[in-house]
Amino acid sequence: MISFERVSKRYPEGHDALREVSVAIERDELVFLTGHSGAGKSTLLRLIMLMDRPTRGQVIVDGQNLAKIGSRGIPHHRRNIGVVFQNHQLLYDRSVFDNVALPLIIAGYDHRDVGRRVRAALDKVGLLNRELAMPVTLSGGEQQRVGIARAVVGKPKILLADEPTGNLDPALSAEIMNLFEEFNQVGVTVLIASHDLALISRLRHRILTLRDGQLVSGGAG
Repeated sequence: MISFERVSKRYPEGHDALREVSVAIERDELVFLTGHSGAGKSTLLRLIMLMDRPTRGQVIVDGQNLAKIGSRGIPHHRRNIGVVFQNHQLLYDRSVFDNVALPLIIAGYDHRDVGRRVRAALDKVGLLNRELAMPVTLSGGEQQRVGIARAVVGKPKILLADEPTGNLDPALSAEIMNLFEEFNQVGVTVLIASHDLALISRLRHRILTLRDGQLVSGGAG
């Protein structure tokens, strides 16, 4: 589903964020990505999203060589990928429902289909009864659940998460990781960047470890 073939990324100031990374993530797999701050985790996720492009090497996603996708093709590519951020990136002047609906509205879905999909996504994360609430009235864990609902509302094939439990206590972190496992069990390929080694080690999924831009363990798919 996701394949990196000797991928390197050097930024203009000369920093090598990734160096000769080769790894394959299989369809329907859940994989954790860890490493110190600055190891290259976010850069790897950005390459999958086409928010950045590699300096060398190839990134293949769902059979498509991303080097062959031009700027016009990027929105279509991203429709197959849901993204969850550490800081939620919610719109605080809009309701929970409107936050989750936003990707569908941008994609041009019929309003009746929007309502059905949004409520199904909120139901999956346990927030169906909060659809009219404003994000500021929610706890940190609930806000993260809204972010997850927004990421999965379009039924993506791939779900990426960048430190999704970074601001949560251990109990809430475990609940959020269980949600990711549930989505994985229904056929979503999941890649989660996380510093929380104690938590991810207990969950018994493959762990990729980056150190100074190099993949040092977990690379065999």
